[in-house]
Amino acid sequence: MFYDLKATSLQGKPINFSDFKDKVVLIVNTASECGFTYQYEGLQKLHEEYANKGLVIIGFPCNQFGNQEPGDAGTIQQGCLINYGVDFLISEKVDVNGENAHPVFQYLKSKKTGFFGKNIKWNFTKFLINRHGEVESRFAPVTKPQAIANKIEKLL
Repeated sequence: MFYDLKATSLQGKPINFSDFKDKVVLIVNTASECGFTYQYEGLQKLHEEYANKGLVIIGFPCNQFGNQEPGDAGTIQQGCLINYGVDFLISEKVDVNGENAHPVFQYLKSKKTGFFGKNIKWNFTKFLINRHGEVESRFAPVTKPQAIANKIEKLL
């Protein structure tokens, strides 16, 4: 179940998904050196617009695609903050595919497959979870954050 999941923040603090009951959650695998990195700006805008209405955004840095997240926690945090003003939750760096895939992504992929199957194909794949902990939608990396604002509003 979604609310049984846990992660660790970039600062080493626990992220308990049970804290997100009755909230809408957007989970994104991110990378600081990707062609889609500009989407941090759009994600931050969604956070600013909808956090007080019940939206939680969690970015999961991942280095599995083209070595585009090579930095350590400090480098990732500094890049997100300085370049994009990000203040939504960012987890520690994780794998999203393979035998070491983080449990969050094992769960999400089991609930919503993508165009090419279960595996995540690139950075900035997005999963939208409704207020009941159900995976509502999966969005491809090319889908810009502002393009899913209407779906978020309907779930809020």
